Amino acid sequence: MWWDSYWPMPWMLFGPVTMIFIAGLCFAVMAYMMSGMMRRPHHGKALEILRERFARGEINQAEFEERRRLLEQ
Repeated sequence: MWWDSYWPMPWMLFGPVTMIFIAGLCFAVMAYMMSGMMRRPHHGKALEILRERFARGEINQAEFEERRRLLEQ
């Protein structure tokens, strides 16, 4: 019969190999996303908030210029 010659080895390897492949894929996606975050300038968001505060009148021009100069260093 066909079940006498059945060899389960390919099925025993399929699960672990698939899990390693999926874990590697997740790691690669995370590394790619984190590298994109590292390349992004961090002062961009702070400068945007500073401009919004100046536009709303929360800070005056002298304070705006001083903080902008500090952020752009």
